[in-house]
Amino acid sequence: MTDRSPRESNLVQKSQLRCIGCGVVSQKAEQNFRCAACGDLLEIVYPDWNPSRVDAATLRNLWRQRRTSGLPVDESGVWRFREMLPSFGDWEQIITLREGNTPLYEMPSCARVAGMQQLYAKHQGMNPTGSFKDTGMTVAASVARREGFRWVACASTGNTSASMAAYAARGGMRSLVLIPEGKVSWGKLSQALDYGALTCQLKTDFDGCMRLLNEVVQRMPIYLLNSVNPYRLEGQKTAAIELLEQFDWQPPDHVVVPGGNLGNSSALGKAFIEMKQLGFIPTLPRVSIIQAAGANPLVRSMRENGGKKLISVQAETAASAIRIGNPASWKKAVAVLQATGGAVEQVSEVEIALAKAEIGVDGIGCEPASAVTFAGLKKLVKHGFVKSADSVVLILTGHLLKDPEFTLKFHRGDLFAGTESEREADILKPQQRAPIVLDATVDAVIRTLKAADHRLET
Repeated sequence: MTDRSPRESNLVQKSQLRCIGCGVVSQKAEQNFRCAACGDLLEIVYPDWNPSRVDAATLRNLWRQRRTSGLPVDESGVWRFREMLPSFGDWEQIITLREGNTPLYEMPSCARVAGMQQLYAKHQGMNPTGSFKDTGMTVAASVARREGFRWVACASTGNTSASMAAYAARGGMRSLVLIPEGKVSWGKLSQALDYGALTCQLKTDFDGCMRLLNEVVQRMPIYLLNSVNPYRLEGQKTAAIELLEQFDWQPPDHVVVPGGNLGNSSALGKAFIEMKQLGFIPTLPRVSIIQAAGANPLVRSMRENGGKKLISVQAETAASAIRIGNPASWKKAVAVLQATGGAVEQVSEVEIALAKAEIGVDGIGCEPASAVTFAGLKKLVKHGFVKSADSVVLILTGHLLKDPEFTLKFHRGDLFAGTESEREADILKPQQRAPIVLDATVDAVIRTLKAADHRLET
């Protein structure tokens, strides 16, 4: 029989909003989630936390026990770790789609390709709407409803809009989505439409959508749900806690994350740092961030000025989820790189496409933005930053079906046709599996089967 009683700890955590720039502490955020004093981003801190007050062993056991509970708050892979989140009061009022609880896969084929003894992938694309965004959206959307907002809004390249629209619908709120015209996968756009979002395609890029939305939320009673919202990042950090639990609290040597608006790498890094400070883990994994070469503001900033100032770029990459040239959370990401000793790397469009196909050989699908992690890992191994015996986890942020057009073009050989990368893309041919048109006869199928078997054996 399922246990329907809540399992709670004695830890009631006080949280505050603190500016990452000037350090000013406040209890309530401005509409745009910027510091009223200096304009920088906010983060959530817990002033009463210390290793003597937080009993790591007791909490680890409690989090494991909650797995057998039938309560929505416990079935969520985010709220199961609620002692690490801002207190919510009435847990029955949260908006949850049972997010989190995503698998950790071994990747033997990719390990061989990269020259690694072992390799893992934490697949956040297995969340309810198909991306890591759900883990943050459950927290931020719940806060929006608690504070009485009827409308929530985001600018998006696709995944955020899908997630926000779903959680708004689930929570009885209305949602506004601003997306760049012609720069969003149809798979992602269809989700926002199905969940009832008021969707506006603007004749600009993501950064332009974000600038406009910041003005809208200043003039209308709309709750902003982009990753500048620190409650989003608090939810997203639970993926790192779940990962550590899957590793039996022995952290991997490296965690490799895609870099777009840089909220996710910031969130995961925040969790690792907090877990070490509170005595859950003995060491920090190195968090490395990989960007597409055509959308590489963090890479340029780290290499050209050590991350002291952001170098914005005009972003262009087929990996639409990370097509962002002016990432909001860049300072938080720089802090994570410095605290964990991670690296930054960039990869080409062809390298992304190849990595995505190589991940597929392990029976794991992901969207192009996720594949930058494996493409970047191969470079980090080649440069000697990652050793063959190191334990490494790739964070796959989105599901394969988020961008099916990319996959179909890849296997048809059309992905780079007519572009400057067409000749370089010849290395992709062994990975391409276009459909074969045959006569409708048994003999035709058997001949094709035997030919394929011969190719595989040789």
